[in-house]
Amino acid sequence: MGELADYLVQHDANFRRSRLPALYSDFRPLKTLNPEGFRANVAAWRDALFMLASKGLLSRHGSGSFILHVDDSLPRLLESKQYGQPLALGTALGEALVDRHLVPLDSFLQSPPQAGSSHSAWSALPWNALSWTLRQLGISDPLRGEDKVPKGRFVMMDNVDAAAQDLMQQVLAADDASPFTRVFTKSQLLTTLLEGKKQLSETELQVLLTLMSRDNKSVAYDGNTIKFVRVGEENTLTEEDAAIASIKELTAHLRHQVSLLNTRIGQLAQEARDAISYKNRVSALAALKSKKLAESSLAQRYASLSQVEEVASKIEQASDQVQLVKIMESSAGVLEHLNSKIGGVDRVEGIMDQLRDQVSDTDEVAAILAESTTATIDEGEINDELEELLEQEDGKRLEQKQRTEQLEAEAEAAKARAQLNGIRSVPEDIQLEHQREAATPTTETGIAGLTLNNKEAAKHAQ
Repeated sequence: MGELADYLVQHDANFRRSRLPALYSDFRPLKTLNPEGFRANVAAWRDALFMLASKGLLSRHGSGSFILHVDDSLPRLLESKQYGQPLALGTALGEALVDRHLVPLDSFLQSPPQAGSSHSAWSALPWNALSWTLRQLGISDPLRGEDKVPKGRFVMMDNVDAAAQDLMQQVLAADDASPFTRVFTKSQLLTTLLEGKKQLSETELQVLLTLMSRDNKSVAYDGNTIKFVRVGEENTLTEEDAAIASIKELTAHLRHQVSLLNTRIGQLAQEARDAISYKNRVSALAALKSKKLAESSLAQRYASLSQVEEVASKIEQASDQVQLVKIMESSAGVLEHLNSKIGGVDRVEGIMDQLRDQVSDTDEVAAILAESTTATIDEGEINDELEELLEQEDGKRLEQKQRTEQLEAEAEAAKARAQLNGIRSVPEDIQLEHQREAATPTTETGIAGLTLNNKEAAKHAQ
């Protein structure tokens, strides 16, 4: 006990530990006190059951991916080690029945076509019918008395609808999905498309095909042959569809036999080699004889398979040709309709002649208007005016050049003055030192400053 509850805690965000007390309590009074909280708890239990069923975790209880089996043991399966059994599980299931997320299996299979594939189409059923169904299931007033789970087998509409959409996308995903790739037998669909994804029972496959063929019209189904229908395509089966389905099933059967025979031949060859290694001649001969028979059967199967595949190829080719002819036929009708609007070749030729005449008249009028507005132009005046403009332009260029040279000269002069102003004067102490070093007897007496003439004058003075 508690395994499913632990799984929900780990994999379902609605079952985080802080919410477990509310989910496992008797939350029926919340329908009037807190309707939003009541709906949240109901949705959490409904989605949890649908998820557990889709994962195959309720298979031991008799439930499948699409069909939920409900009895008194279901609350025990969902029992929590800490909070016990859910006290309002019956109410959650009852609300799912009212909202048509759950539909009794017999009611679903026997109901007339519904407008849509989801539970919303089923929710439009009259309340009288719903209330009668709930009373038959033991649910008269879920807010009063003991919480009881409705017993029976119920279709989980959300799971079926999701599987139908996935299957449609899988079959019609390829752009080259021809009629040959969209037709199956019931057994082929069960073993080929759903193998490895969902282990569906015969009843569950019937539920899925009923929904897709009866309610959302996505497949054509007659009990054995199934054709997936494109948008805008007629939802009917033809003899060609039945033949294609039979050929595909026969092809799959022959390929399976070929695989088995190849395996059998390999085993017999190994048996013969083993018998030879043990010097068992009788066993080796028997194995080789069986191997020859298997090889003969294999050759026959390959021949049959080749013939069937050739027929299938021709059928597919013919089907494509039929589609091509239909398209060409409709295109021819469209062209005929458009050409009838044009009015034929004679009408087009007349329109073109009329257009050419009007274009010619327009050109003549334009030429006349151009002649009447053209004035006499003196070429000499134009040349004189051009020379005057050129002289003015040359004068402007010369003036600009002179102004530029003057500015450059002024800039050089300013730069030179700035350099001269930046030269530092000789300090006074350096000047005094220089004067002391330069003082000599001749400088002190003034003799050093005399020139030749001064010397002669001094001599005469003496």
